Amino acid sequence: MKAAVWTATDEVAVTSIAMPEVPEGWALVKVAYNGICGTDLSILHGKHPRAQAPLVMGHELSGWVERAGASGPAEGTLVIAEPLISCGECKACRDGHAHVCRRLGLYGIDTAGGMAQYVALPPEVLHPVPEGVDPRTAALAEPLAVAVHAVALSGMEKGDTVAVYGAGPIGILTALVARHEGAGHVVITEPSAWRREVAEGLGFIVVPEGSTMAEVLAPLTDGEGADTTFDSAAHPSVAAELTAITRVLGRIVVVGVYKQPTPIDLRDICFKEQSVVGVRVYTSADVTRAIELIASGDLGLDRFPTKAFSLEDVSAAFDAATSGQDCLKVLLTPLDGAADA
Repeated sequence: MKAAVWTATDEVAVTSIAMPEVPEGWALVKVAYNGICGTDLSILHGKHPRAQAPLVMGHELSGWVERAGASGPAEGTLVIAEPLISCGECKACRDGHAHVCRRLGLYGIDTAGGMAQYVALPPEVLHPVPEGVDPRTAALAEPLAVAVHAVALSGMEKGDTVAVYGAGPIGILTALVARHEGAGHVVITEPSAWRREVAEGLGFIVVPEGSTMAEVLAPLTDGEGADTTFDSAAHPSVAAELTAITRVLGRIVVVGVYKQPTPIDLRDICFKEQSVVGVRVYTSADVTRAIELIASGDLGLDRFPTKAFSLEDVSAAFDAATSGQDCLKVLLTPLDGAADA
């Protein structure tokens, strides 16, 4: 089969490799689409601490069950993968929190993923997708599950004024979920002019160039600050603002993963009695909810800008994902005729 294989720092190419071995009881999935995310860029540049070359990357995938496993979805079912690999033995796993397993791994990072024509997966990680859902849109389920998990953990209440830092894929999806769950105002700040335009087109309040989150929030909150703040940017300059723009007894949710320890104003957290919560991936229930939201059409994901590249154009796809200027999510597809012209 054809697969995009990462072989060394900044080197990925399509090559012919053997079909995946399918362990007893597992399923074989024919890949439809696979999204590229920041983790994949980190792997490509040799900066991921666990990924080892050669590797078939990709963990945001949709596809059809080519060969059913001992359980799970039947042959021909459109599915998305919940790509987490947990140990089943640590305290988190024993307590039912496998998504924060001490030794958490992912398909596409710690073992072969979806940037190929086929991938072998255990049936328990496959979630069926309702009939009528476009497999291209279904491929957004994994990042959408992150947003669902973030909003669920936040304790956000209906009518809240919500601040979102970053209008990348996770930031926009988090904003969409927050609005769907009843946020009164959603304010987004983002340095990219193109991404600000996308956020405005989706109906969010956007911090204009030359202004600040605090300045935009002030008239909306009588100077109190956001009720709930989501940091999907993971930049030190953002961390420095989080406590100041969040109200007394407000909630701060760190969705983006910081590359290194970053200062945050702990005195402000004490004086304001703010809550700070971190987000790591999602639970199975969050994935199920993400699929439900996609199937319902309630989030308007038809307006979420994506661009599909043929698997053979993997280098161009990674360049597009790096620039982040023409689409929010770059997808790879091994299907004939499924890429954008």
